[in-house]
Amino acid sequence: MSWFDWSILGAYFLFTILIGVYYARRAGRSTEEFFLSGRNLPWWLAGLSMVATTFAADTPLAVTELVAANGIAGNWLWWNMAIGGMLTVFFFAHLWRRAGIMTDLEFIEIRYSGRPAAFLRGFRAVYLGLFMNAVIMGWVNVAMATILEGMFDVPAGEVFWYIAAAMLFTAVYSSLSGLWGVAVTDAVQFFIAMAGCIILAVLVVDSPAIGGLEEMAKALPGGTLRILPVIGSVEEGAGGILALSAGAFVAYIGIQWWASWYPGAEPGGGGYVAQRMMSTKSERHSVFAVLFFQIAFFCIRPWPWILVGLAALLLYPELTATNPKMGYIFAMNDFLPAGLKGLMVAAFFAAYMSTIATHLNWGTSYLIHDFWRRFIAPGRSEKHYVFASRVTTVLLMAFSLLLTLFIDSIAGAWRFILESGAGLGLVLLLRWYWWRVNAWSEIAATIVPVIVYASILLYNALSPDAQIAFPQSMFLIVGFTTVTWISLTYLTRPTSATVLSAFYRRVRPAGAWGPVVRLHKDLPRDRGMGYRLAGWFLGVILIYSVLFLSAEFFFGTTMNVLLWAAIAGATIPALWYLLARMERATTHDSSF
Repeated sequence: MSWFDWSILGAYFLFTILIGVYYARRAGRSTEEFFLSGRNLPWWLAGLSMVATTFAADTPLAVTELVAANGIAGNWLWWNMAIGGMLTVFFFAHLWRRAGIMTDLEFIEIRYSGRPAAFLRGFRAVYLGLFMNAVIMGWVNVAMATILEGMFDVPAGEVFWYIAAAMLFTAVYSSLSGLWGVAVTDAVQFFIAMAGCIILAVLVVDSPAIGGLEEMAKALPGGTLRILPVIGSVEEGAGGILALSAGAFVAYIGIQWWASWYPGAEPGGGGYVAQRMMSTKSERHSVFAVLFFQIAFFCIRPWPWILVGLAALLLYPELTATNPKMGYIFAMNDFLPAGLKGLMVAAFFAAYMSTIATHLNWGTSYLIHDFWRRFIAPGRSEKHYVFASRVTTVLLMAFSLLLTLFIDSIAGAWRFILESGAGLGLVLLLRWYWWRVNAWSEIAATIVPVIVYASILLYNALSPDAQIAFPQSMFLIVGFTTVTWISLTYLTRPTSATVLSAFYRRVRPAGAWGPVVRLHKDLPRDRGMGYRLAGWFLGVILIYSVLFLSAEFFFGTTMNVLLWAAIAGATIPALWYLLARMERATTHDSSF
């Protein structure tokens, strides 16, 4: 890189640390300020923060891998999550804000009762906040290491120390500034990252080596540009037609979006998405923050990555079978001039740091609020908990950095998260809308998938000729987990009437609350379920119609562009109408 590139990168780091210093005093007032920004985030900032967090250094590389394996349609591995995301918008966002809690794990002890609830909260605080969170940051670190090796020729033996420095820098500003600083830097980082990716896509596609979209479309293998996959056996892809198996597509569309816990796409919202919803000014801001997040996540972000991934298939065919994600890195090196290369490196650092900062803040909120404050050191001052939060942020960074040494595949880490959380999602959805779900239901749905996943790994090791592969494994894990937790629900006592009553008065959910509702006839009922169902359906239509519109705009016909534009255009006013009707039917919050 030239001196100009280094200047751009240095300016970015300086700006980031200044934001952290600016918000440090505010974050130090209380844990509510440190973890929830004093519940004062506007919807657009909360939404941008969610989008930036899910745009990590690994994301363009992972999309490049998916495109190399199965063409554009390979992205259904994560496009299916739009169904669950829109469910969160219309059925859960207002409830999270209304609950008035600091973390989504605190929800456990306002919804369930007794020792099982206390155990579940403490276990999930360590399991998710420490272990799973460190795995997620670990694969983000692996992606950043790949970029450093590809862009700067950093030797593999030294790249760990560069990652350690980047993590330490991120830990410092996130521990100083709390969620306010994280959210503001997220917004800035998102625009930098998107600008860099769009510029790269334009330069690569319009380069003489590719010759534009039309020439690229002609040169790519058959089926590569299909947004809906060719359904067949995986082996058919070897003949030039990229295919997804029927089982894989059914698993993506029919199971994964509601069954699997996945950071940023938890069924019903959770983790840092719930944190952002609970940080907003009101229920209305919570709903609009998640709606904005879903649209930006699925409709704005992916196409610059997909276009570069498609071009990489032609530019670097030797990588397709060995290390396809490096195609994105090679494109950055080969097509970005001085100045723009610095912007792109800053963009990747922005994507990396926005994700790491959020995961450090979110994971620390679990470890301090749901474990340390709840079980180890209750009743201390806010100053004590803020100090403990800052120390824990740095310790969590160190642990995730250590775990990075044991992760060698981004796609493998993705699959691990999806499979080890498969089956939990249905409990996370129903606990808001069915009174009979209890702590044992969620304990079973948390632990059983890990046991089944480990059993599948053992079976595959002992039976190399009869492998149970992802995503077909999802059918087995989800099925066994669902039967187990439903059975255990009916074999154990329900949550105590006192806790259920207090929860209902606090949150006032709709759904199957029959025996509890009869005790609270004085409370207004949510009459907006019909509008919520219609809004969910139209929201999904909007996301997928814009995806199809984008595909047709780049590679299709004018007639199809107009068709999908008309469908997308018709859903927008209908969604606005339904949101207004939903607001009037929800009488619990005058600010909604």
